Amino acid sequence: MKSLVLLLLVTCCAASPTGTQTEVSESDNRLAEEYLKKYYSLETDGIRQSRTKGNSVFSEKIRQMQDFFGLEVTGKLDEETLELMQQPRCGFVDVGHFSSFPGSPSWKKKDLTYKILNYTPDMTEAEVDQAIQRAFKVWSDVTPLTFTRINNGVADIEISFAAQVHNDFYPFDGPYGTLAHAFAPGNSIGGDAHFDEDEDWTSGSVGFNLFLVAAHEFGHSLGLSHSNDPSALMFPTYHYIDPNTFQLPQDDVNGIQSIYGAGEKPAEPTRPSTPKNCPPNIMFDAVTSLRGELMFFRHRNFWRKISAKSEVEYHLIKTFWPSLPSGIHAAYECQAKDQVLLFKGTKYWALRGFEIEKGFPKSIYDLGFPQTVKKVDAAVHDDGSGKTYFFVDDMYYSYDEKTSVMDKDSPKRINDGFPGIGNKVQAAHSSDGLLFFFNGNRQYVFSPAKKRVTHLQNSNSWLNC
Repeated sequence: MKSLVLLLLVTCCAASPTGTQTEVSESDNRLAEEYLKKYYSLETDGIRQSRTKGNSVFSEKIRQMQDFFGLEVTGKLDEETLELMQQPRCGFVDVGHFSSFPGSPSWKKKDLTYKILNYTPDMTEAEVDQAIQRAFKVWSDVTPLTFTRINNGVADIEISFAAQVHNDFYPFDGPYGTLAHAFAPGNSIGGDAHFDEDEDWTSGSVGFNLFLVAAHEFGHSLGLSHSNDPSALMFPTYHYIDPNTFQLPQDDVNGIQSIYGAGEKPAEPTRPSTPKNCPPNIMFDAVTSLRGELMFFRHRNFWRKISAKSEVEYHLIKTFWPSLPSGIHAAYECQAKDQVLLFKGTKYWALRGFEIEKGFPKSIYDLGFPQTVKKVDAAVHDDGSGKTYFFVDDMYYSYDEKTSVMDKDSPKRINDGFPGIGNKVQAAHSSDGLLFFFNGNRQYVFSPAKKRVTHLQNSNSWLNC
């Protein structure tokens, strides 16, 4: 029986998003307060009064958080900051780049053991075994460390599934709250990882992927803290990545090798690999052309198709544009202006070629959107009419690129202007006089001349599928 000692704890948690609103509500203030207390050591003596002061501790902690995530540092609880606070994430305090825990705890041996104490009913035992083994392999591939499973005795790293109170003074909180937590290297409970049984654990994209969460937690079990590199496995927020194409990003490689050194086997290149098989149910966040190329954005990556017959490339967004955020919401190209506009939340960026133009990001309200719009779902430019169409929920806005003015009759219902494509658009782009609207794994090919859908295609048809 292990005796409990005081160690650093890290938790993964997911908060439920709030609805769109024009002003910061008291509930959002409370959410932000709890977030800053957890991750930025906010002390809340007289917090209600301190929120109103521009130079308050509350504002300073918001600035620290905004700086960490690469947001505009205002010290104000704006919509983009609130949106990020509500993303699924790991609960240890945030630091910059890769980092180890205070005091740099680490294992003093290279050959470590692990034991799976019990299983989740969400997956078969074989699936759990495979996910855990693969998660350890992520770290053994780039270090001299080895991980051997044992079934008897006390292991260095013990893994269990539990709900609510589970005898470590850090109870879980039910579905969609804390996902898992792990302890830094050390004796007794050191290195152990606990997973919340109330979550939906899977080997796919639905629910929470056990391999991805376990690989992150085992990074903590080995002594790593968080990174502010959005491409890093040790980045605080949870994002699904296809485990079949996962490669440990360079920031994580640098971090773990700073503690244990490099392994004998050379590390594989860390640029994301282009999926070998066409993902059948792929959904895009945004699609745009760029000087004859096509780009399909999804989370922190994008597919790049240079010509109709070329192989499709797969890249991290930050590889091309380090200052751009992940999770681009919408994008479109206006060839007459030689510009590509990229949207995230209430901000947008302009590209000329592959360079971000000076003075960006700017506010979407500069384009004429009302303050009630908090994000653009999709955008597409129609060369024939000279209009750009912005899709927000079940409505669309029409923008005149020549006059740079939003049409006075905006917004209109999507069904009225584009019958047959449904009442929601997730991504869009134009080609050869046609408009392509993406929703889920389907795309609707729309003819502006005929004012109707001409045919349906799978979303992945552009990826040489």
